[in-house]
Amino acid sequence: MNSEFVISLAERAVYTILIVTGPLLILALVVGLVVSIFQATTQIQEQTLAFIPKIVAVFVGLVFFGPWMLVQIVEFTSNIFNNLHHVIS
Repeated sequence: MNSEFVISLAERAVYTILIVTGPLLILALVVGLVVSIFQATTQIQEQTLAFIPKIVAVFVGLVFFGPWMLVQIVEFTSNIFNNLHHVIS
């Protein structure tokens, strides 16, 4: 196991994390922005109004993107297991 292999494995791991979490983070960002604009225009300063729509949107996004996210994680994991002989030697 050399340093290039470790760096490439870490690079693929970070890339997989970004790809898997990206849609949910973008969804939470968009919903938070819309709620903030709504609060600014109506001058409603309720704290729960900022969190509840984001939580609901992330759960809906998890239901929608969940199977795709699982496929990405399983592909990464199976790639690690298939190349396990490189790690051991």
